[in-house]
Formats: sequence, C-alpha cells, structure tokens
Amino acid sequence: MNTLKQFKITVLLGTMVALLAWGCGTGTDSGTGTMQVKMHDNPGDYDEVNVSVERVEVNRSQGEQGWETISEPNEVYNILELINGEFAVLADAELETGTYQQIRLILDDNNSVVIDGETFPLTVPSGAETGLKLNINAEIEEGVVYVLLLDFDADRSVVKRGVQDEYNLRPVIRATAEATSGNIGGSVNVSATVRAILDANTADADTVSTTFTDGETGEFLLVGLEENSYTVNFEPEDDESYEGSEIDDVEVTIGETTDLGEIELTEIDEE
Repeated sequence: MNTLKQFKITVLLGTMVALLAWGCGTGTDSGTGTMQVKMHDNPGDYDEVNVSVERVEVNRSQGEQGWETISEPNEVYNILELINGEFAVLADAELETGTYQQIRLILDDNNSVVIDGETFPLTVPSGAETGLKLNINAEIEEGVVYVLLLDFDADRSVVKRGVQDEYNLRPVIRATAEATSGNIGGSVNVSATVRAILDANTADADTVSTTFTDGETGEFLLVGLEENSYTVNFEPEDDESYEGSEIDDVEVTIGETTDLGEIELTEIDEE
C-alpha cells in the first residue's frame, strides 16, 4: 500500500471516530431542567422561629460525595410567617436532567426562637458541617420546572434543653413535590385566631400539617398534601367563647385545592 493511500485511510478512520464520538456525546446530553425549592411552615406556639439558611445543596447519590450547591441565600427566615400559601424560595436553579436523591440545607449559627417577647439562640447540632438532609428522589426533566415543597414543622423542631432556657433546633421537615400534591383551603366564621390541624385518616392518625387562620379574614390553606383522606380539626387559640369543630373524610386530589367553604364555629353559651 502506497503512502498516500495509507494516509487517506487513516484520515477517513479518524474522521469516522470523531463523528462517532460527537454523535455519542450529543446523544447522552439530555439537557437541563429547573428545580425550585420553596419552604413553608407547620407553625408552633412561638412568637418567632428564625432559621438562617446559608446554602442549599443536592446530591444524585446517597453518599457524602457529589453534593452540588444550587443556591446560597445567606438569609434568615422567620418560618412562622410562611403559612397559608406564603413561601420562601430557597433555590431556583438549572440542573442537569436525572434523579436527585437528596437535598440538604446548610445552616449557620444565626438561628433563634422568640418566646413571650424574649429571644433565645437555637443551637443546630452539626448543622454547619453535615446540614439538614432529606431524601427526595426528585426527577429533573428537560425543560420542566420541578417544585419541591419543604414543610418545616416549627412545633416539633424546637426542643428545650434541660431546665435552662436553652433550645436546640432539630428540624422536622416534610418534603413533597408540588406536582404530586394537593391543598385544603377554606375559612372560619370568627375573627379569632384558629388552629387548623390536619390528621391523616390512617391507623395511627398521624398529624400531617397544621396552620393558623388569618386573624382578619379567617382564611386558611394547608398545602403540599399527598392524595389521601384526612380529618381537619379547628381549635380556637385565643378566644374561649367558641367551640372547636371537626370535619372528617376530606379528600385531597393531586393538583387541586379542596375548598371546605366557611366553617361555622359555634359560640359557647355561658348561661
């Protein structure tokens, strides 16, 4: 074989390899999607619960390798303000498509709880090192916005240490995908603040979510609920002149808000 012919064959083979590699590369590049992370609150009996989020990370694996920072809010959130459809957007990031197994919130040391007007530090054990990790199995698809809802249970998350006025923050957070959840909304007929308590109709009747009604309008909204049947209890918090109320078999449908209308609380006859 002469040198020129050998050269042409070499160039041809090289070109074919390059085209094949390019084709394979474009075939595996499945594009990007978006993940939004929204935090809301399952409130407790405090004046404020302030959580300082330094950054938000996600991971495709279950191990300690592969964490990817998707936002750095460096902001303090009073989670008791995040009720009835109010959210704090912790992240709005473009990600490669695929399944993300975990998310974690890295907190700094500016966390606090306010009780009867007095402020106390909230200590987060290992919060700055390992963060608050949650399993999410979030599937990011090309061109699609995946909205992750984080329901922060303030009542269960603030833990008093011993007999001293010292408190730990041990976050209890429920993560749901907005696209696979529904809501329950409505109002009560009194201006008093009312706690709406949502229980799943299961064998253990686990409390799923709580909120407080708006003190002026009486409206409430329980969000990020799995499709299920629930019981909703209404308990007046600061007005003992009304009886509580209970509604059973409230059905939640994915992508919809179940409207309970106006809940009539009965005034207690003191005579």
